[in-house]
Amino acid sequence: MHLAPRVLRRAVAGATVALLATAVGCAPQPEEDAAAKPSGSAANTCTQGKLATETSGRLTIATDQPAYEPWFKDDKPSNGEGFESAVAYAVAKQLGYDKSAVVWQSVPFNKAFAPGEKTFDFDINQVSISDERKKAVDFSSGYYDVRQAVIALKDSPAAKATSVADLKGLKLGAQVGTTSLDYIENVVKPTREPAVYSKNDQAKSALKNGQVDAVVVDLPTAFYITAAEVTDARIVGQFENQGGTPEQFGLVLDKGSALTSCVTDAVDTLRENGTLARIEQEWLSDAVDAPVLK
Repeated sequence: MHLAPRVLRRAVAGATVALLATAVGCAPQPEEDAAAKPSGSAANTCTQGKLATETSGRLTIATDQPAYEPWFKDDKPSNGEGFESAVAYAVAKQLGYDKSAVVWQSVPFNKAFAPGEKTFDFDINQVSISDERKKAVDFSSGYYDVRQAVIALKDSPAAKATSVADLKGLKLGAQVGTTSLDYIENVVKPTREPAVYSKNDQAKSALKNGQVDAVVVDLPTAFYITAAEVTDARIVGQFENQGGTPEQFGLVLDKGSALTSCVTDAVDTLRENGTLARIEQEWLSDAVDAPVLK
């Protein structure tokens, strides 16, 4: 019985456009039609704790394994310790999900921003925002402004480099798919083919074993590696940001995700209210100024 009026309206629509428009303007829309229309309002679409997530009532967050310090602590993303773990839970809270509603998932670094449907709501794993990656995935606004840095063993000739030109003849290494590798290829433009590794652990081992002269990683990771993992290495220097916009890490979402605007709003709020700065001070305070390689 409820279908008859809808069928009738469709049948007469072409002949009585004006009359139909008047009728619709005076009568409430059917529930089905109203629900089908996007609201265009963050207040309506970003209802706290009730987003259209992978699992209803849960927020699925992904990162790589192992989860390195200082971004995570003790390889346990769920403990809330380390910069990215703390940021993830702050975003979750802003979206209306408490810690018990967060589910962690292991996703390899390169797979996080590769084309294809995702099984997570967002991924947090030091993924730099780039136009190329935006072709395959969505990003939130940036949650961390990052610099890339060079690490070399203290007693090696590479440790004496003071400029980008000094790096050109060196054997450099970095993790595949990273901005670190981009800096080697596009900024340093070395005369020797760079060594590429699937994990930072492999790059660190190559440095220890003398297979490369230096490795490139983000600055906070460089401070942690030299302080706790390869203590006979030092930070040679950091690169200047390329262009007017600083390199930023962003949360990765499925291409066209309905959550992108909500997650971006959450990150923007955390930046504006000082939460991101407080988390950075707590977990990345060692990432202070290093010599700039020009």
